Amino acid sequence: MKILIINGPNLNLLGKRQPEIYGYETLDKIISDIKASNPDDVITDFQSNHEGHIIDKLHEVGFSYDGIILNAGAYTHTSIAIADACASITTPVIEVHISDIYSREKFRQYSYLKEVTIHQIIGRGIIGYSEAVAWLKANKG
Repeated sequence: MKILIINGPNLNLLGKRQPEIYGYETLDKIISDIKASNPDDVITDFQSNHEGHIIDKLHEVGFSYDGIILNAGAYTHTSIAIADACASITTPVIEVHISDIYSREKFRQYSYLKEVTIHQIIGRGIIGYSEAVAWLKANKG
């Protein structure tokens, strides 16, 4: 399978940013572990702190990949534009969050992505990324 993992704002700081919430693993380590665990798949990744760059990446691969795993970070709760981009493409998108957004601050409890993604994996820590890859593989085609 050809899968893209997209991470949004502040996720480049994993391992440093609020480790009591997000853990001590870096984003590079998370991605390299996923690639190593799935050697027969083409797994690429992209991280941006900029909303438009995330939308551009969704448009770029959204008609040619088998799946997209999207942790949009805070844009989950604010970006109708990213939700529209997900709704506009044919590649299935899974929403992933390391923390349980539904048990955090009230402003984090709404996801604009929920209705335009095929599945959510919420609050499972970094294992959620691997679970998303497995879900895509189990539900392909």
